[in-house]
Amino acid sequence: MAPSGRTEVAYTEYLDVTLAKLARPGLLLAARGAEGGAHNAMTIGWGTFGIIWGRPMCVVLVRPSRYTYGLIEACRDFTVNVPDTGMEKAAAFLGSASGRDLDKLARMGLTAEAGLKVSSPIISQCPISYECKVVHFNDVLPPHLSPAIDKGSYPSGDYHRVYFGEILATTVVAEAAKALRASLG
Repeated sequence: MAPSGRTEVAYTEYLDVTLAKLARPGLLLAARGAEGGAHNAMTIGWGTFGIIWGRPMCVVLVRPSRYTYGLIEACRDFTVNVPDTGMEKAAAFLGSASGRDLDKLARMGLTAEAGLKVSSPIISQCPISYECKVVHFNDVLPPHLSPAIDKGSYPSGDYHRVYFGEILATTVVAEAAKALRASLG
């Protein structure tokens, strides 16, 4: 059974909305530590969705310096949540404050809720949520990276880990997801 007020849909149902929000203001990646430990969410602006190894995947990048990195390493899953219209301030805050210092979701009045298939929470106020299990990861290797990208994206050398998350469930608050699509034109 889907979380409260949500229905399960194909992961492709709202990819247009998801990709538009990835570009601006970003998506909200959430994870929980091992054995039901603390949760955290951060804003991501880099990632993609598609088919890899014949499975639906969400690929996200997380720097080892981020608090969320340790949570994903511990639990081996994550969720990607699409913020609703009016959540730009929350997305900005989740992308700039550290979960090591405070409960960012609580500070922004957001609620972590159990999903269907992974231990990491979905964010109740987000109309679209993807639940992902890590099936592979790679680290960005400087010698294999375009010098222009290296110079522009990694001036301090804090290279990302790239997580391949098999999408196990996609849930939506149907009316809110439809309204979000309509607002994007």
